[in-house]
Amino acid sequence: MRRFTWFNATSLTLGFAFLYLPMVILIVYSFNESKLVTVWAGFSTKWYGELIRNEAFLDAAWVTLRVAFFSSTLAAILGTMAAYVLVRANRFPGRTLFSGMIYAPLVMPEVITGLSLLLLFIGIGLDRGILTIVLAHTTFSMCYVSVVVSSRLASFDISLEEAALDLGCSPFEAFRLVTLPIIAPAVISGWLLAFTLSLDDLVIASFAAGPSSTTLPIKIFSAVRLGVSPEINALSTIMIAIVTVGVISASLISKRSAVRQEAETRAAERT
Repeated sequence: MRRFTWFNATSLTLGFAFLYLPMVILIVYSFNESKLVTVWAGFSTKWYGELIRNEAFLDAAWVTLRVAFFSSTLAAILGTMAAYVLVRANRFPGRTLFSGMIYAPLVMPEVITGLSLLLLFIGIGLDRGILTIVLAHTTFSMCYVSVVVSSRLASFDISLEEAALDLGCSPFEAFRLVTLPIIAPAVISGWLLAFTLSLDDLVIASFAAGPSSTTLPIKIFSAVRLGVSPEINALSTIMIAIVTVGVISASLISKRSAVRQEAETRAAERT
């Protein structure tokens, strides 16, 4: 084992400070009494009350949560299906093209993706709104789900599916009863990743959103042009708390699933 030196400790401290110190400052100043975000005037929670009474932010937050839920759910379904095809179907006509189409949004600039989707929606005559944002977010977030699920399926013991087929299950039943419960932690992780990406997206949503479907990042970006207000700090703190709870929950679910799977494997080996 390598020794934990002062150089390693300093590098780790500076790295974490660079990543998380701005968030800590934002959280601290969300409880600032002063309206000036750079001047500390005492502890207060009044800006959270002002945020609750701000209907514009609340409406944008509700739109964002709905878009994130539906787009991440669709992305989890489509991404899992795509990952299953890529891992299990080794050779089929157009596999290279299919895999390229799956992974292309990962490296495609968001401006190009948003502009192409905007032209598509205009071409098919689809009015921009919540539906178009959901479709746009599903398009790029399903790629991340596919990558996460593919890595789990690559290490999956296919003999478990074969045993289920030998016992009389159909291919769909074998997937639903055997494969899906085992890869569920990866699917949940992909869903949470897609949910977080949807909450955070600004560029693609600005192309796909309509006048009556402003998301929270768009609203915050528009408000910041006039100056950062303590309400934005309070809103950002709430979003950080939601994401933190989601990450911790996903970690606990994955750990519990891994422990249960290990216990079941040991029980099966004993029998």
